[in-house]
Amino acid sequence: MAARIEDYALIGDLQTAALVGRDGSIDWLCLPRFDSAACFAALLGDEDNGHWRLAPAGTAPGTPCTRRAYLEDSLVLETVWETPSGTAKVTDFMPQRDRAPDVVRIVEGVSGSVEMLGVLRLRFDYGSIVPWIRRAYGHRVAVAGPDSAWLRSEPPVKTYGRDFSTRSEFTVSAGDSVAFVLTWHPSHQPRPALVDPHESLRHSLEDWREWAARCCYRGPHREAVVRSLITLKALTYAPTGGIAAAATTSLPEEIGGVRNWDYRYCWLRDSTLTLGALLSAGYADEAAAWRSWLLRAAAGDPADLQVMYGLAGERRLPETELPWLPGYEGSAPVRIGNGAVKQLQLDVYGEVMDSLHLARRWGLPAKPHEWKLQRSLMAYIEEHWREPDEGIWEIRSPRRHFVHSKVMAWVAADRAVRALEADPGLDGDADGWRAMRDEVHREVCERGFDAERGTFTQSYGSEELDAATLLIPRVGFLPPDDPRVTGTVDAVRRELDHGGLVRRYSSDGKPMDGVPGNEGAFLACSFWLAETLHMTGRTKEAHDLFERLLSLRNDVGLLAEEYDPGAGRHLGNFPQAFSHIGLVNTALALFPPQD
Repeated sequence: MAARIEDYALIGDLQTAALVGRDGSIDWLCLPRFDSAACFAALLGDEDNGHWRLAPAGTAPGTPCTRRAYLEDSLVLETVWETPSGTAKVTDFMPQRDRAPDVVRIVEGVSGSVEMLGVLRLRFDYGSIVPWIRRAYGHRVAVAGPDSAWLRSEPPVKTYGRDFSTRSEFTVSAGDSVAFVLTWHPSHQPRPALVDPHESLRHSLEDWREWAARCCYRGPHREAVVRSLITLKALTYAPTGGIAAAATTSLPEEIGGVRNWDYRYCWLRDSTLTLGALLSAGYADEAAAWRSWLLRAAAGDPADLQVMYGLAGERRLPETELPWLPGYEGSAPVRIGNGAVKQLQLDVYGEVMDSLHLARRWGLPAKPHEWKLQRSLMAYIEEHWREPDEGIWEIRSPRRHFVHSKVMAWVAADRAVRALEADPGLDGDADGWRAMRDEVHREVCERGFDAERGTFTQSYGSEELDAATLLIPRVGFLPPDDPRVTGTVDAVRRELDHGGLVRRYSSDGKPMDGVPGNEGAFLACSFWLAETLHMTGRTKEAHDLFERLLSLRNDVGLLAEEYDPGAGRHLGNFPQAFSHIGLVNTALALFPPQD
């Protein structure tokens, strides 16, 4: 029986991340980066595709631990096992790396004595390659092509091979401690320097707690806000400041379906909401790093602007299927790369302009050529905003005139005009941008609004609705008390309702987006609804929805992309940055900091 998506916890080193199940098994880990090939891919297959389980001997795979939790305000996971003979705990973490990535697992005896069993199956290249394993310098060394992984324990524990796995059996009594360290490095390079597991644990706890203490939010639900911020930090690729949308690929939006995408990349669309969350919570350095990543990624010909990039700004993310992996609970195909990278999504121009406007408002120092880039983006959007596109939801069907895309074109012009009004020394076509802003606004209100139903629609002339229209008051296109806004909120709640949460758009089994099947409620959209309810004066309803959303977090405070209210389980890639950004921004809106 596969673990449920919400059965996993996240550990990471700000360059990659691993998922640890309740049964003590690490079932997903890509090395050395988030978007590298996985060496543990049991998440999308079975144990033969790679995993590392550490649990009391005699407990079957899938048997949950007694309890687990992150050590306060950190990304260090503590898993406790109570057995008839005694209690043991396992502490899992990844130290922020010097050169090589390490996974550290420390087993400690709490009471009595507990026999432990470790089973390590390394399978490089997404579970497809069984490495050659040898002994060297007291390590077990696994090598295959460019990859090499070294396993050691302190104190040394006897290991042996069985069924193409490396096993270790040992007993811990009260006060005993055994630490395992798994280190990856390129196979052509010398063995990396050894890390002290206990010293690394101390430093990791200090680093995370010091970082979390910088959060300036002191309102209700601070624990949930801090945990979400830690998750966003954990999804950050530290060398560049880029933030991955999720740590995984191909976790399904529908169990057994084909809606399985690779989210280990950075989306421009997330930029404004991410910047707002980081700046409002007191993380100016992280916001500045994300802004710098954004400027580097967006540099070049505006016609070549992509919706997503690699962690360092890479542009080529070709979509490929991995036929040897059956997919999570049979949800095939498993995909790496993302074909949406080459779509036309006009809203991203508005998101980039809005992000740089927000950074300017918060006082982040301007970067060289920042305004020149914005002028280039405006020249492109002025010429192309009337075209249909694939929209925010990256449809794989014919392009449409999406209302949200047009609204974000208005945002681009509005932010450009505001920049000139705030700094007359900037060079730009204020009159032309004002004219564009007025024209877009007039067209959206005429062609994107259904007067009979009193709601904005998904696209011009359609009857379908879109949760992205909830953002209309947030971006300032219309005031929250405008009847067209309140009508849209009511229509979205009525027609996109899914168990009290919100779907992204109308579906009912119809492949509007060119992909068959259905999906769950989209958590970010549900947070948008809570925030918009608050903006439109329905604060109690906003609070009730927010409390409901908080209750969907798993036992360690994490959220996936979607939720299935009927089955009561998470869906989609995990943990999802967009969901946690929604949590932070909604908490800040509902419970603003007090002076």
